[in-house]
Amino acid sequence: MQQKKIPMRQCVGCREMKPKRELCRVVRSPEGAVSLDFRGKANGRGAYVCPNAECLKRAIKTNALARALETEIPQEVYGVLQQQMEANEIG
Repeated sequence: MQQKKIPMRQCVGCREMKPKRELCRVVRSPEGAVSLDFRGKANGRGAYVCPNAECLKRAIKTNALARALETEIPQEVYGVLQQQMEANEIG
C-alpha cells in the first residue's frame, strides 16, 4: 500500500520546509482581517510560520508576513498574533 503524501509548507520566518500540521497558519480573510488559524481551514490567503515566537519575530522583522499575505499588517495585529502564539504554544 502506498504511503500517504504529507503536505509540506515553508515557514515565512526561517524559510524551512516542514509538514503543514507542524506549522501555524496566518490568514488574511477576504475582508482583510489578519488572524491566526490553528485549524488551517479559514477562508482567505494563508502564510505559514513555525509555532514559536522566534520565527514569528523574524517574519515580522523581515516583513515576510506582510509580503506573503499581500497586505499591510498593523503593529497591534502583530501583538495579537504573538499573544495567540504564546497562548497556543505547540512546540
